[in-house]
Parts: sequence; structure tokens; C-alpha cells
Amino acid sequence: MTIVVGHLATPEGQEALSTAVIEARERKVPLVVVTSGKRPLEECQAETDELVGRLGPEVDVRVEQGTGDLAEDLIRTATSTGAGLIVIGLRKRSPVGKLILGAGAQRILVEAPCPVLAVKV
Repeated sequence: MTIVVGHLATPEGQEALSTAVIEARERKVPLVVVTSGKRPLEECQAETDELVGRLGPEVDVRVEQGTGDLAEDLIRTATSTGAGLIVIGLRKRSPVGKLILGAGAQRILVEAPCPVLAVKV
């Protein structure tokens, strides 16, 4: 089993990554971090390594370059790795915004081949 998470430089992205590291450590499973495709892979790898060092140095982590469609990348990666969990971050929304979940998050929830843990910031 593997845990898959997207790496975004946003508060919700950072919360999802932190939660995924903790989940991987507690479950003793590998973690695959998928970048948004908008930042250099090396930059995302360095941030992930630093976070893992603080939260769970015993976690086996692999960082993969995304294509820019994070929902598609997470679904594809979860399918190809046989993931047991996808972790995503959600931001607080206004009452009207709550009626419409973000398109990417909604797509992940509907199409994911495994359970999805949504972390709210």
C-alpha cells in the first residue's frame, strides 16, 4: 500500500503534505508526493525532505513531477501504485462556495481508486 499526496505551495497543500507524512509514518507505508508541475522538481524534493526530516524521518518518500493537472496526476499515480489512500487539502469556503467544491477536489473524490482523506485548513 502507498499513500499519494499532491505538493502545492499553498496552506492547504502544506497541510495535506504534513498529514500524508504522518499517515505514512503511522501506517509504515511509502509516500508518493506528486508535484503540481509548476515548480521545479528539485525545489519540491527539498521541501519534502525537510518536512519528512521534521515529522517522520523513517518515511520512504518518492517525489514525482506532475503534468499540471493535479487531479489527473493524483488519480493516475494512485492507480499505478495501488495506493491505499490519497490525501488532499481543502480551504475554508464561503457559504456559497460550499455549494460548489473545487473541481479538482470533486474529481479526485469521485474518480479515486481508493479512499480520500480531505484535510481542511
